[in-house]
Amino acid sequence: MSPWRSVRPEPGRFHDEGSDDPPRIVLERIESGDLHRRTERFRMMHRIAYRDREYGDLLVPADLGTFESDLTSVPTIFTWLVPRTGRHLPPALLHDGLVHGPDEPASYVSVEGHVLDRVAADRVFRAAMRDTDTGPVLSWLIWSAVTLSTIWHGSASWSPARHLRYRLPALATVVAVAVLGVLATLDLFDVLDGVPWMGHRSFAMELLGGLAGAVVVPFLLGLTWGRFAVAGVVTGVALAVLLHVSAALLLITLAYQAAEWVARRRPVAAIVIAGVVVAAHVVLILLFLGPFRST
Repeated sequence: MSPWRSVRPEPGRFHDEGSDDPPRIVLERIESGDLHRRTERFRMMHRIAYRDREYGDLLVPADLGTFESDLTSVPTIFTWLVPRTGRHLPPALLHDGLVHGPDEPASYVSVEGHVLDRVAADRVFRAAMRDTDTGPVLSWLIWSAVTLSTIWHGSASWSPARHLRYRLPALATVVAVAVLGVLATLDLFDVLDGVPWMGHRSFAMELLGGLAGAVVVPFLLGLTWGRFAVAGVVTGVALAVLLHVSAALLLITLAYQAAEWVARRRPVAAIVIAGVVVAAHVVLILLFLGPFRST
C-alpha cells in the first residue's frame, strides 16, 4: 500500500477480542528496579484486535501472561511532542504486540495465517494511526521513528548484507545531521566559519541559511535510505530542525535529574545549594537595578 494513499479514518477497525465492540484498553501497571531507579511497564488485561485491510484480523497480545508495553516508546525529552497516550495509543499497543522481543518468534502470524515481519508491522502501525485519526504530522513522525528502529535492529526477512544496506545510510544520516548542526551553531556565533550555505552574513541571514540547510541536506540524505526514503526524509529533517530544542531540553532534564539526586541523597547540601543560587540571583538583580537608580 502506498504511504501517500488517502484513506478515511475507520476507528471501527479496532475492536475487542471476539466481538465488534470498541476496544477496551485495560492496563496493569508494573514497576521494577530499586527504590530510587524504577522502570514502568504496562500489561494488557485482555486482547484487542485490528482488522487490517491487507492482513485481516490481528489479535494482540499473543500471550497475555508475558506481554508488556511501555505504551508509546518515546524518550522523556520528546514527550512534549509525542505524548505516551492519545489517539495513537491503540496503534502503539498493536505495534508492540506485532513486534516480538529477542526471545520470541521472529514474525507474527495473523488470525488468517498471514506472516508479518517487522517491516509489515510498521506498515500496519501507520495504517492503524490513520484509522484512529491521529494527526498526519504526528503519524509520520512516529512511523519514521519506529522505521528507524526497525532499520537498526533488522527484520526477520533480511539477509546480513541487506540489513547493512539499510543501516549504513541511516547511521550516516543521523551522524551527519548531528555534526552539521553543531558546525552550523558554531558558525552562527562566529566561533568558526565552515558552513558554505551560511557564509559571512548578518545574524538573521545566517540563521535563515542554517534553517535552509537543516531542510535541504537531511532531505537529500534521506533519499539514500532506498525503500525507506520517506522515513529517511522525515527523520533527517525532524532531527535537524529539533536538534537545538532537543539539546536544550536534554540539559534541562539533566539539571533536574541532578537536582533530584542531590535532594534525595544529600538534602542538607541541596538546601545550601538552593540558598547560594537564590542569593546569587538576588545580587544579580541588585546589580542590574543599579544603573536604573543612578538615572
